[in-house]
Amino acid sequence: MSYVDGFVVAVPQKNMEAYKAFSATTGAIWKSYGAKEYVECIADDVPYGELTSFPRAVQAADDEVVVFSWIVYGSRQERDDIMVKVMADPRLQGDEWKSIFDGKRMIFGGFVPFLQL
Repeated sequence: MSYVDGFVVAVPQKNMEAYKAFSATTGAIWKSYGAKEYVECIADDVPYGELTSFPRAVQAADDEVVVFSWIVYGSRQERDDIMVKVMADPRLQGDEWKSIFDGKRMIFGGFVPFLQL
């Protein structure tokens, strides 16, 4: 079965076009190293919860959009190998992303699927 990295981040609305362009570039890089899927989604129905919610999780401000993303790999080992290559890629060595979103509020992690229909 596959392996999945998941991400949630808050992006200022004014930076969404820059984020989309940045994502297209980074997604192409991940795919070029072997990622099976690279998906970025803009929040559409994510109410601010009383205790928990996507906006609360990333401390989204009123002028920010929550983005939920995932990358699919063939296996955990494949992901680990791809991640080394991606992190060393010269196209990702700059700080461009810092002007687009606050990485300190990004939530991310790796997941082992247990059901896929």
